[in-house]
Amino acid sequence: MSSPAPAYATPGTSPDDAASPSSEHWLWLLWQNRRVLFACAWKTLLLATVVAFLIPVQYESTTRLVPGESSKTSLSMMSALAAKAAGGSDLDLSGLLGMKTPGAFYVSILQSRTVQDRLINRFDLRKVYGKRYYQDARKKLTSRTKISEDKKSGLIEVTVSDRSAHRAADLTRAYAEEVNRLAADLNTSEAHRERVFIENRLQAEKQELDTADKDLSEFSSKYSAIDIKEQGKAMVEAAATLQGELIAAQSQLTGLEQIYSENNVRVRSLRARAAELKQQLNKFGGEYTPAGTLTAPTKDQVYPPIRSLPALAYRYAQFYRRARIAETVYELLTRQYELAKIQEAKELPVVAVMDRAEMAERKSFPPRTVIICLSVLASILFSSLWIISRAQWNELETDDLRKRLLLEARDELAPALQSVRRYALRVWPLKKKAGSAPPDEVSDGTS
Repeated sequence: MSSPAPAYATPGTSPDDAASPSSEHWLWLLWQNRRVLFACAWKTLLLATVVAFLIPVQYESTTRLVPGESSKTSLSMMSALAAKAAGGSDLDLSGLLGMKTPGAFYVSILQSRTVQDRLINRFDLRKVYGKRYYQDARKKLTSRTKISEDKKSGLIEVTVSDRSAHRAADLTRAYAEEVNRLAADLNTSEAHRERVFIENRLQAEKQELDTADKDLSEFSSKYSAIDIKEQGKAMVEAAATLQGELIAAQSQLTGLEQIYSENNVRVRSLRARAAELKQQLNKFGGEYTPAGTLTAPTKDQVYPPIRSLPALAYRYAQFYRRARIAETVYELLTRQYELAKIQEAKELPVVAVMDRAEMAERKSFPPRTVIICLSVLASILFSSLWIISRAQWNELETDDLRKRLLLEARDELAPALQSVRRYALRVWPLKKKAGSAPPDEVSDGTS
């Protein structure tokens, strides 16, 4: 009895021709099993569609940063000096000296742990990512952040992906803000050190100025010393006027005493006026006070006496000079402080935002159409391979060494697989209805 033709033989072909199958034979075999291929394809299409829509959606936001010009200037100056030291050649030695571009510096800052921790705390990313520790949140943030530098233009591109389009845009903008803030903290230029020094001196001089003004105001209030020079000039002029009026009154009184008696009304009135002028003149003059002692004016004295003005002028000059010196120093330091702030702002290495991060309008992941198409194609490919392999297996002779080897291996592994299955059923018992038992327990007679 002749053996049947191979399963993959096409109609009209002899068994000898089918011994070496060609592509037409495989196509005919697949056409015969087209129902299997179609079933695998539509089931895979359904499963891939469900999986593709279950994958979380990701949105991307991108910003482009321009490094600060001051850093580029410093780098070019160092490169020029290095080239001049090397013999005046125009060769750029920045690479030979290990100097990197400003973009590499800012990329390192963007990837630093400090910036990542600030972003994690600012947006509470540990809660968003479902992480307990900072290191796990940093790893998650790193996996969702892409930082690259264009070597030709020097631009830095920062791209952040997140499930929320709004949070992705905010994170991208925050990267630019934090890199500027950290660069300002790390700035140790000469202008920065000068600004810090002047700021400390300015605070000390401000306290000195407040103390000097307070002492001067207290001294002026206690001794009625507003302006000693003007006060002395005014008081001398007033005393001279009183002295002149007193002399005139005394002269007139002498003339009237020669004409009238002492009880005359005009004589008594003029004598009283002369006494009042003499009393006012004595108040202006005051009493002599030893050096180093000051006497505050009494309640009925508006201004200090003339004899105490020199002593007051000495002490007043001390307080006034101290206040004016402190005020002058404070004004000079204030000007220098403002200039130092301007210079520091010029030298501060900051990055400028060329393309501001915007909220994404479309998702960036997952590509559902690609996933579905590739899954269906892979399903058809593996199904075709399985059909061809099964046909080749069925056509192998029983005494073929390859088939015998696989069958014996299957028979040898069957008891081991059965033992593993029994152990699994013992450790993780299957849920069964009342009165039912697993097949293995029934066959073995065990409870």
